[in-house]
Amino acid sequence: MKVPYLKKKPEIKSCHNIEWEDNYSWIHQKNILEVLKDKTKLNPEVEKYLEEENSYAEYHLKDTKKLQKQLFDEIKGRIKLDDESLPYKDHTYEYWTKTTVEGNYSIKLRKKIGSSEIEEIWNGDKEKEKLKTEYFGVGDLEVSNNDKYLGYSLDTMGSEYYTIFIRDIKTKKTISKKITETSGSINFSLDDKYIFYSKLDENHRARKIYRHEIGNYKDDDELIFEEKTEAFTVSIGLSSDEKYYFINTSDHNTSEQYYFSSKEKKPIPKLIMKREKGILYSINSWNGKFYNHTNKNAEDFKIDISESLENQNWKTFIPAKDEVLIGGCTFLQNWIIRSETSNALDKLFVRNISNNTEEELIFSDEKIYVPGVSLIQKNRNTDDVYLGYSSPKTPSRVYKYNLLNKSKKLVKEQEIPSGHDKDNYIVERIEFKSHDGRLVPLTITRHKKTKIDGSAKLLLYGYGSYGNSISPSFSSTRLSLINRDIIWATAHIRGGMEKGMKWWKEGKLINKKNTFEDYIYAARYLIENNYTSKGKIIGMGGSAGGLLMGAVVNQSPELFLGIIMAVPFVDSLTTNLDHSLPLTVGEFDEFGNAKDNKEHFDYIFSYAPYNNIKKMDYPHMLITTSLSDNRVLFDEPAKFTAKLRQYKTDNNLLLLKTEMNAGHGGKSGRDGAIEEIAIDYAFALKISNKI
Repeated sequence: MKVPYLKKKPEIKSCHNIEWEDNYSWIHQKNILEVLKDKTKLNPEVEKYLEEENSYAEYHLKDTKKLQKQLFDEIKGRIKLDDESLPYKDHTYEYWTKTTVEGNYSIKLRKKIGSSEIEEIWNGDKEKEKLKTEYFGVGDLEVSNNDKYLGYSLDTMGSEYYTIFIRDIKTKKTISKKITETSGSINFSLDDKYIFYSKLDENHRARKIYRHEIGNYKDDDELIFEEKTEAFTVSIGLSSDEKYYFINTSDHNTSEQYYFSSKEKKPIPKLIMKREKGILYSINSWNGKFYNHTNKNAEDFKIDISESLENQNWKTFIPAKDEVLIGGCTFLQNWIIRSETSNALDKLFVRNISNNTEEELIFSDEKIYVPGVSLIQKNRNTDDVYLGYSSPKTPSRVYKYNLLNKSKKLVKEQEIPSGHDKDNYIVERIEFKSHDGRLVPLTITRHKKTKIDGSAKLLLYGYGSYGNSISPSFSSTRLSLINRDIIWATAHIRGGMEKGMKWWKEGKLINKKNTFEDYIYAARYLIENNYTSKGKIIGMGGSAGGLLMGAVVNQSPELFLGIIMAVPFVDSLTTNLDHSLPLTVGEFDEFGNAKDNKEHFDYIFSYAPYNNIKKMDYPHMLITTSLSDNRVLFDEPAKFTAKLRQYKTDNNLLLLKTEMNAGHGGKSGRDGAIEEIAIDYAFALKISNKI
């Protein structure tokens, strides 16, 4: 089949007295954010190219159609399709969700406490059918405090512009005007007369908080807070004791918070502490005290406590620990549960408020696992919580746990209908030395029959940005590769917070290349220790993990058999220079500001995947993107693919697949998500000669 060709229209770009040529910049339309909402505004020439690439990818994956179907059935066969969540009690009802064999979206149910009569208050499949839309993204689903109203927000394009609706649960009628172009989150006031929400500006940034009166169809909503700094975005939430609303405004590494009483008839937000660059803080309220989760004078966070916000006198409650990330708190009447993360492993601690003693909650004998806690009921005067855990080989288990007498009862276990024996799998956690001697955690999961003699193919997953940590949790989908002798390894590289804030700082701004070096050194460690061999590694990452893939494949292509990158941030210099794009300004403290800082420009230019494509052999590559993605615009992977076709000197596969009706998260619905995974895995197995 003819290789797709994107016309070159050379443009000479310049910044800081440096010039470079970009042959494909013309595909970035000036009205690009409008295109995300309405694809009819897409340049027909660009649309034709994307369709040609889709046809080309389809042609070269046609021999995997049977395998894709097999993988789809396998992955779906590991999901209990007719499943129900654990119930959560408010003052009048128990609420829970369920999924069905036929459906792709969840159903929300409730029954009055003590009653057996079940009421369906939301059915995602029926709602999607009513709208006649291909993409159906639910942003929020909230029930009012009086249990009368359902607030929900929908994105029908994949562009993450959510429309909010308020419905009377009993009559099923909409009782307020629809609110467009919001971030999606909904907060009911305690008296259920209002909702609070955040509105997106023309650059898709949430910088205003509004109060909407339920039942209002005509008047403008009341603006209660506006953030003036472009890099900051806002959100609003209720405190644990429901006494205050807290407005948080922040970028990635600086925050500021405001509060007002939840009983105020006319909210007037009051500043808690003025923002300081590099300082993050988050206040919560419980039992007449205020708790501040902050990194001020505590690189890896601490928790301070004060009796008042008007006369603040902060004292240390949970002290800082070096390279141990102190997490936030879950409050009960008599208990405080909190988390810590160190060396890419999470821990839970419980404190008895009456005697101020604290102990770690340990409920698994596995060394590598992910714990979690959630509330059973709205009334926090209880000793019972849900405690759960999973590991790379153990499906999720949830216990009803009594904090007072330490009794536990298994109340939900992730069922794998097609069968699963955790003893068939081996999980290892090792640390390897990176280029500068830093020890980097690596989690390896393999089938016990897979030989460690260098013969195995290996998928190496990485992310490493925004302080996002990759937890070693269970994934039933990965078994489709692991059961076929492909080892799954996750590199907990710098740029995340697996080893605290320092781990993040060492992987961003002008330290960003540590992220790439850590990943490459992970690959070399796995080769040197016979988990795999040179040229047998499949790299995988999405979004900022796609930036990682692009950087490492330009730097060390010989290590890889293939690369799978989803919605990849590969034209990072161009995006960083365009301050009108949704995420750019808010990410100056993550990647730098190339337009206004020459050091940042030089550094980003030196690794930006699109700018560093070379005339050389590249491994097999599958690149996926979505037309309505506002986080990483589709033109980034499109330009990257076109330039790769121009430069690469090999005959390996280079496939670009664009979802024409999806966003940053890919297709909506359960089956849509499985289909995308099946394509990725079929590609991995095809290039591994395992069809």
